[in-house]
Amino acid sequence: MFEVGRVYNRRLEIHEPYGGQRYGGISTPRDRPFLFLFTGESGEQYGYEDGWDDNGVFLYTGEGQKGDMEFVGGNRAIRDHALKSKDIHLFQALGRGGGYRYLGRFVCSTWEFRDSVDVNANRRRVIVFHLIQPEDDEEGTESTSPAASPAMPEELRERALKAATEVRERTPREARRLYHERSAAVREYVLARAAGTCECCGRAAPFRRQDGTPYLEPHHTRRLSDGGPDHLRWVGAVCPNCHREIHHGAEGEEKNRELQRHLGVLEDA
Repeated sequence: MFEVGRVYNRRLEIHEPYGGQRYGGISTPRDRPFLFLFTGESGEQYGYEDGWDDNGVFLYTGEGQKGDMEFVGGNRAIRDHALKSKDIHLFQALGRGGGYRYLGRFVCSTWEFRDSVDVNANRRRVIVFHLIQPEDDEEGTESTSPAASPAMPEELRERALKAATEVRERTPREARRLYHERSAAVREYVLARAAGTCECCGRAAPFRRQDGTPYLEPHHTRRLSDGGPDHLRWVGAVCPNCHREIHHGAEGEEKNRELQRHLGVLEDA
C-alpha cells in the first residue's frame, strides 16, 4: 500500500483511495483491514509526546484533548486492532503543507496510562500505546521448531487466540518481549494444526528437522497485499515450495487467496 519513507498527501493519497476520517490523529476507514495513525509536533499542546524509546518501541498517545482518556473510539480501535484483524499504518506529519511521511506497518503490543496535561494545562491521565514494527520479510528465513509442548491442539489454539488478540497494560520495556511471545504462540499452534501436512498443497512436509518434527514454514497470508497481524486466522503452515511460489510464482496471488479460504474454513467454522 505505502512505501516506507515516502511522503504522502493525506487527503489525495491516503483518504481518497482508502477512506477514513481526514482530521485528527486516529483514522478508522470503514470496512478496511487497517487503521491510519498520524503523529507530529502539533500534539504536544495536548500533552502528546510521541516518538521512539530506547527499546525500539514507538510510543503513541491516544486521542482526546481534554479530561482523562478512555478506551472509546480511536483508542479502542488501536487496543483491539488484532482482535478485529486490522493493521496499523503510521504516518508522521512534516509540518504545515509538508505532507506525511510513512513510517511503516505496526502492531500494538502493550499500553500504559501516564500523567500529563491537556490544552488548558489541567492534569489528566493519557493512554500511551506501545507500537512494534513486525518482521515483514518472512520468506527466506527458516522457522525454528517450537519447543515440544504437552498441550493438546485445542489448548494451543486457545493460548494462541488469546495471545494474538490480548493487548495488556505493561511498560514499554516489556512490549517487544510480549510481541515475540505472542508470535511464538501463534506459530506453535499453526504448526500443530497442520500436523505435518502443508496447508496449501496438502502434501506431507518434505523432511523432518533434527528433533524429528516435520518441517513447515509459517506464512502470513495477508502480507502480500495490505499486511496483517499475527493471527491464527491469517497464518498458514506451508512447505518451502509453496512458500516460495506464493512469493515469486506467476500464480502466487491466487495460491495465497486459496490458502486464505482454506484457513477461513478451519478457523471460522
